[in-house]
Amino acid sequence: MAQTFESILRYPAADVECAREALERAVGIVREDLGVFTEKFPSSNSFGGFYEAGENVEWTTGFWTGVIWLAYEHTGDEAFRRAAEIQVDSFLHRIQHKIDVNHHDMGFLFSLSCVAAYKLTGNEKAKEAALLAADHLAERYREKGQFLQAWGNVGEASEYRMIIDCLLNLPILYWASEVTGDGKYARMAENHIRTAMKCILREDNSTYHTYFMDMETGEPAYGVTHQGNRNGSAWARGQAWGIYGIALSYHYLRDESYIELFERVTDFFIKHLPEDLIPYWDFDFDTGSTEPRDSSAAAIAVCGMLEMVKYLDEERAKKYRDAARVILKALIDRCANQDTEKSNGLLLHGTYARDSKENTCTNRGVDECNTWGDYFYMEALTRMVSDWNMYW
Repeated sequence: MAQTFESILRYPAADVECAREALERAVGIVREDLGVFTEKFPSSNSFGGFYEAGENVEWTTGFWTGVIWLAYEHTGDEAFRRAAEIQVDSFLHRIQHKIDVNHHDMGFLFSLSCVAAYKLTGNEKAKEAALLAADHLAERYREKGQFLQAWGNVGEASEYRMIIDCLLNLPILYWASEVTGDGKYARMAENHIRTAMKCILREDNSTYHTYFMDMETGEPAYGVTHQGNRNGSAWARGQAWGIYGIALSYHYLRDESYIELFERVTDFFIKHLPEDLIPYWDFDFDTGSTEPRDSSAAAIAVCGMLEMVKYLDEERAKKYRDAARVILKALIDRCANQDTEKSNGLLLHGTYARDSKENTCTNRGVDECNTWGDYFYMEALTRMVSDWNMYW
């Protein structure tokens, strides 16, 4: 049976006290993890519940630094600040030497590590790193089609496409325009989301994961999945990227048309939640399925709703605020790590990638923690207990 906003209200909702207790538990785990993950970074996903230590590579390391900054904001403990600033130095080195950055994920990497550091402490190295990352992302902008190319070498015909995840990489461009006074970054971001909404959002309000553009004309070509169950399905995390990505662009652009887009994408997400409110990795699957969940999708969606309610009239704001608090309570009750003997992560039951007949993935991080799930869970809790000035 499909969920409705009325049916959602049957469930318990997180309140400030509940969220504060969950945040305290999460901060305690982060504190324990600093001994391993200060000079090193956690792997993108856990293995048997535990992250492994590695270098500053892949698209996910910024989430961990973001978690540290959130812990610092909550506690004021200088130990968190020192650890995060050590990692800022690593990010400056990474972008200066172009280490594993041939992709669009500069926002995931540098907004939560370096933009956060600059906003919180005025760290000039962090500002330098984030602006270099914005310049690097801007190089991926394709005028034919007006979008940021996600993967592969710039202009490569076989990778002339965008992906919905990129909506979360746009804020570093908006920020770069604010800091430098150069509007070119924000123009690229605005053009990208306009193109994405024209192509990626389907008539039924679900979303494609990836969408190819015609390299010669710049016109929309076709959508396919990369991590969803099939080309025509709704990958749960992709739908959540849509929720939060639209909310973030509305924050910067205040384009009223984005309110309707937000409602369409968010209502689809809520309608297709299973009975226990923790989405399966793809919305092809519903209550009773044996397929794995993706708790990170729920955490991302909660953050997007809590951001967007700031701009809605009270009737609509209440609807999405209530839904966000109910989903967050489900995450606290069903997915929050309560035992550091079993995991060093924060949010259990995530899925990095799940293979299917129509996608190109192999199983990775299935029913594990992942760093972005941990981050968005921490961000959602922080939004509940404070008037948070976001890093995005």
